[in-house]
Amino acid sequence: MHIEQLECLVEVAKMGSLTAAANNLHVTLSAVSQSISNLEAELGIILLRRGRQGAVPTGQGQVIIAKAYEVLSKIQDLKEEVASFSSTQSGELRVGTIPAPLTLYINAIFGFKRDYPQVQLDIVEKGTSEIIEDIRHHRLDVGLIVIHESDERQQHGLEFDRLLQGKMVVCVSRRSPLALFKRLTPEQLQSQPLVLYKDDNLKEYIEAFQSRYGPVDVLFSTNNRDAIMKAVGDNAAITVGLDFSFHRMPANKREDYVILDLDFPQDQAIYLTSVRSVETRLTNLSRLFLQKLKHELEQTD
Repeated sequence: MHIEQLECLVEVAKMGSLTAAANNLHVTLSAVSQSISNLEAELGIILLRRGRQGAVPTGQGQVIIAKAYEVLSKIQDLKEEVASFSSTQSGELRVGTIPAPLTLYINAIFGFKRDYPQVQLDIVEKGTSEIIEDIRHHRLDVGLIVIHESDERQQHGLEFDRLLQGKMVVCVSRRSPLALFKRLTPEQLQSQPLVLYKDDNLKEYIEAFQSRYGPVDVLFSTNNRDAIMKAVGDNAAITVGLDFSFHRMPANKREDYVILDLDFPQDQAIYLTSVRSVETRLTNLSRLFLQKLKHELEQTD
């Protein structure tokens, strides 16, 4: 039994066709057919039913294919573990992140690039729904999103790893009369103009608040974080956001703002979460990046 035979078997099962498997493996059709025939002869069982509709695993074949996938996965793990002993990691890592918490893990990004300079690290900023879609279609390796616990359960085929638990808070200017409080009531929030970051979770939160307590005065919504913080710093408005999105304010700006809790219940826990597809194995680059990120966030938490 050879590794190449297992690779052929798994690829045929995945594609449902010997021809497609041969194309993906860059070998001839006869080589794939002969490889599987030899494996069947060695094991003494039929693994695939071949016909005009393609190649379909037999009952026994399904069991063997699952085992073959595990073996190949372990072999890849072994190769990557050996490679991790060296800092000469290379390749491409595609990460999608929602914009607001990016400052939280900027040090992790710099640290990763310093440790693995030959890795091409591509980071794109998108909304949560776009990131999930790109993960499903394998356009991204890792996503960093904010999601409610109930939403996690509704997303099939994805694996989530919670990095930080967050809560909604209010950020006001230190010159605002509200800065004297530790918590804001719904009435106090409604009495102030709001500037909001364009985010699906924040939009849902504000809609839920309005359905319970009545309308709020939204001055504007934008993806420009600097514009929001300037409006707040000038005491022209206040803003609502996740607590961890304010953790890494520049030191020269931090004293200009005050973070306040909200004096009303927040129905669901919300998390900063990594997400990946269960259809693809966790690559060594993804694992190393997430390890670096978790270590950085532990210092924040």
